[in-house]
Amino acid sequence: MERSDQEELGDEELLGAYVRGDTSALAVLVGRYRRMLYGTINQMVGNSQDSDEIFQEVWMKVIRNAAEYRKGNFRGWLFQLTRNLVVDRLRRAKNHISIDAEVEGMEGVRLRDCMADDRVTPEVEAGRRDMAVLVGEAVSALPAEQREVFLMRMNAECSFREIARLQKVSINTVLARMQYAVASLRKRLGKIALKGELQ
Repeated sequence: MERSDQEELGDEELLGAYVRGDTSALAVLVGRYRRMLYGTINQMVGNSQDSDEIFQEVWMKVIRNAAEYRKGNFRGWLFQLTRNLVVDRLRRAKNHISIDAEVEGMEGVRLRDCMADDRVTPEVEAGRRDMAVLVGEAVSALPAEQREVFLMRMNAECSFREIARLQKVSINTVLARMQYAVASLRKRLGKIALKGELQ
């Protein structure tokens, strides 16, 4: 099957094709979720080395468990695998989470510093970078449960129902965590704006 035809298939159809021996179907799935999944992992663990490893571990688990997967919600299953691996890694490392991690081997250089948009002026880019740093620090300061809900909703575009299932809590708990997260971010970023740090 042509790659362009495969891209029209749903997640479960692609996984089924992979189980039947079509390795290119897995490549389409990885491509479909690469940016969203990697971005979410990186914001949760805060460094590119761990993010790379977890991203690879997620797909290794998909490969190992593809034949046993039962139809349902592939994206939810994928993010459940991801969440479990991130939680395990964070428990082992006992690190503070930062979404503005320093690039390994480049002291003082942050990952988002390497992703400049060449269509804007350096001043605008610097302002965006400063804002991204401030928002990243504010998100990092959230309690773990609130941060996880916020990132899964904003980055991974998971529904609140999916997040509730992944966190094994009620949807009301997830909604409350999101509400507290947004309120905390507004409060913290509002204080920064009043001090003039966003100007």
